[in-house]
Amino acid sequence: MADVIPTGQERANIVRRAVRVTVAVSAGFYPLLYGAGLPVMALYALFAPIAVGLLSPVPGSGPQRASVMLRALPPALVLATLGTLLAVETWAAVAGMLVVGFLLAFAAVGGPRPMGVAPGLQLFYILACFPPYAPGTLGERLAGLAIGVLLLAACELLLPDPPAASYPERLALALAEAARGAAPGGVPPEKLREAGARLRLASVPSAERPAGAGRTDRALEQGGRAVRRLLDQLATLAEAPPVAADPASAALLERVAGLCTTCSRFLRTGDGPPAAGALEEAMRDFQAERVRLASLPPGERPPVEVERRQSRVLALAESARMVEITADIATHGRPTEPAAPRELFWYADLSTPRLWARRVVGNVTFRSVLFQNALRTALGLAAARAVAGSLDLAHGFWVLLAVLTLGRTTAGATWQAVRRAVAGNAAGALVAGALLIGLGTHTDVYAALLAPVMLAAFALGPLLGVAYAQGLFTLVVATAFAQIEPVTWRLSEARMIDVVTGSLIGLLCGLLAWPAGARREVHRAMAGLLRSCAELVPVTAEALLAPTGGSRASPHTLPGVHRLRLAEAAYAQYRTEAPGEDTRADWHAMLIAANHMLLGAHWLPRFGLRPESGATAPSAARARATARELVAETDRIASLLTGERPGPARRRTARTASDSDPPTPLSVDLEVWMTSLAHQLTRIEASLRPPPGPDGPPVTSSQRRTAPPG
Repeated sequence: MADVIPTGQERANIVRRAVRVTVAVSAGFYPLLYGAGLPVMALYALFAPIAVGLLSPVPGSGPQRASVMLRALPPALVLATLGTLLAVETWAAVAGMLVVGFLLAFAAVGGPRPMGVAPGLQLFYILACFPPYAPGTLGERLAGLAIGVLLLAACELLLPDPPAASYPERLALALAEAARGAAPGGVPPEKLREAGARLRLASVPSAERPAGAGRTDRALEQGGRAVRRLLDQLATLAEAPPVAADPASAALLERVAGLCTTCSRFLRTGDGPPAAGALEEAMRDFQAERVRLASLPPGERPPVEVERRQSRVLALAESARMVEITADIATHGRPTEPAAPRELFWYADLSTPRLWARRVVGNVTFRSVLFQNALRTALGLAAARAVAGSLDLAHGFWVLLAVLTLGRTTAGATWQAVRRAVAGNAAGALVAGALLIGLGTHTDVYAALLAPVMLAAFALGPLLGVAYAQGLFTLVVATAFAQIEPVTWRLSEARMIDVVTGSLIGLLCGLLAWPAGARREVHRAMAGLLRSCAELVPVTAEALLAPTGGSRASPHTLPGVHRLRLAEAAYAQYRTEAPGEDTRADWHAMLIAANHMLLGAHWLPRFGLRPESGATAPSAARARATARELVAETDRIASLLTGERPGPARRRTARTASDSDPPTPLSVDLEVWMTSLAHQLTRIEASLRPPPGPDGPPVTSSQRRTAPPG
């Protein structure tokens, strides 16, 4: 049974990939072996398409994959050269494996394409670093490798997969939906939220995800979050009970709709950018109108529900303003106008090398799942190379191949893969042994069998699962090696021993190095993220409570942004490790709450109104008390995540429209922001509580045991 049932489109892509790899192998292997009589070159021409086309999941369309393969060819030649030279001694090959293994696995910080091609590059070093030490064959090795990669790149162009919509195109479609949602009687709320869900990176093909460190990818990723937030805000606004006539909000929503339409066209064509600063000016005019209305006598002022609606409209206009800036950066490569606030667009004026340096340095920490995975992979491969060299295992290359292809990010998942792989190899070894005994030295029969066996293995293996893939690949190995040199049934025995050895090494590394994968890290990362962002709540409140002429503290949000990146990476890996795990913890809500705090810390001091002489004493006291309660509640949630004993829950300060002093745009903006945050934190804490027992009431947070959830 397959590990994951592929969809119809995925099955078609798998079959096309099998055809491409089989054609590329056949076009290189047969002429070099039987026409030119160059077995070493033929072996590398056979191995290269399998390594880059099958064992390396390079994402993208045909032209995109071909481009990645061609750019990876020079590093592949260097790695094959390095492996050939370091094969002179086991210790040298092990040291090289440790360094190469870590660097290539850590290339995942660069996004899906570097991460996809990295296993193939690993394999070029692995194949070359095993005996025999034959530097005299280096030219043949490099030529065969180059021929194999070039043939596969040509097949990618001749038989491509259907192209997927790019992320800018997806943003443009979502913005068109937002423009309709901002119009009166526009799009139903559920349709708006569905449009936002389609922008989640998990719903986007990996090749189209804006995961790089450059300005364009960072702007697209930030723009995607802003569009999703805008769609959710429009849906929430549509779900709210109707209020009295509100011309100011209607006018601002019309400007938002126009901006969304313009940005949608701009992302598609690159022409007709929105007028810089026009929406910001409209937002300031909107605030001025709110001040005017708030200064009217009590009987003439808008109802408090209208004021709350205006605050929500202002918040979604800020999301649209961020879309405008990110679309500008993504299309032009850098902002044509100053991007404010600088703290949220810190990357806009930095050079690409500096941005990559930040990405790399930011992940050089044991708290990064990318660093953990790279270190685990490097140690496993180095240990496998040391064992294979010390025991002088025949075809020891398969030991490292097993470590590389069967290793998972959790010990449990590794054991499941190893168990199935060993069973599949046992069955494949029996069939291959019988084949070798029955056919003997009839190389013409092996030559006739190789192409159909490859096609079946490369197509059925991914469709049916690890066991079938390993068993069928054993048949490919037998039919290929039987043509290069005389072999016996003991080839299957050697492969079986090597795969079991590599599986045991990979399983041991999985048990010793972060056996739980991202499970513990996602708890720590989310707790650190929430605590870091919660510190911004009192700072934001004080910025709005200060008089107009008072000093305004600039929020320091870069630590929170860095923690957000680590938490998102841990969450993304956790979802792949336990997609069906029955956990109630709402990780996505935690990321949303952190974003809510980060964004509010910037846009409220920037657009939220402050009274001429400062807030009234009761209003200021309520705001400060609520801010302290939100910090305490966030800390309690973080304690639950890290297994600490949380403090007792506090009763939140009541803040309603019936207070003695009338609300102002200032207090309403702050109230709406903190009330929304309080509701999010309540839902998050509820998701961390264990379900009610059959014989008693729910366990409170103070009674909860210290083991983390999930």
